[in-house]
Amino acid sequence: MLAAVIKKNDQKAKWLIGIFSVVVLVAVTFLSKFTLVVDLPFDKHIFALVNAILNATVAVLLVVALMAVKQKNYKAHKNIMLTALLLSVLFLVSYIAHHLFAGETKFGDSDHDGIVSVAEQAVLGNTRGLYFILLATHIILAATSLPFILFTAYRGLTGEFEDHKRKAKRMWPIWFYVAVTGPLVYMMIKPYYN
Repeated sequence: MLAAVIKKNDQKAKWLIGIFSVVVLVAVTFLSKFTLVVDLPFDKHIFALVNAILNATVAVLLVVALMAVKQKNYKAHKNIMLTALLLSVLFLVSYIAHHLFAGETKFGDSDHDGIVSVAEQAVLGNTRGLYFILLATHIILAATSLPFILFTAYRGLTGEFEDHKRKAKRMWPIWFYVAVTGPLVYMMIKPYYN
C-alpha cells in the first residue's frame, strides 16, 4: 500500500467537500439559467464537444485505474484517479462555459425555433424518451455523487484504504455511468445545436 498523501482531518474534509459540492451544484443550476450574448470567435458548442471528450477520457481512466488497482499497482491507480478528478474539474468549467455561451438546446428542435413541435416529436419516436432518461439519470447521478466521489478520494489520500475500497466499490459504477452517458447525451443532442 501507499503512504498517506494528506493528513486526516475528517471535520475539515467534510466541510471543504460539502462547501465545494454545494458551490458546484448552485453554480451549475444558477448559471444554466443565464446565457451571455457574446460574439465568440469560435463555435460556442466547442465546449460541448470538449465536455464529451473529457467525459469519455474519464470513463477510460476509470477502467484503467480499476485494472491498475486489481493488479496491485497502487501508485498508478492513485495517479490515474487524480488525473480523472482533475479532468472532471475541467469538465465542470467547460460545462458552465457551454451553458453560459450557448444556452439551452431542445432535443428534437430541428428547425431551431425553440419549440419541439408535434411533427418534430413524431420524427423522434421513442428516441425522445430514451434521451430524457439518459439525460435525467446522468444529471441526477452527477449532481448527487460529487461529494461521495470526493470523500472516497479523500479516504484514499489519507491512507484509509479499507474504507476507500468500500466506498469506491459503490461509487465507481456511478461515476463510470455518468462518464459514459455524458458523451451519449452529447451525440444525441448535437444535431440540434444551432
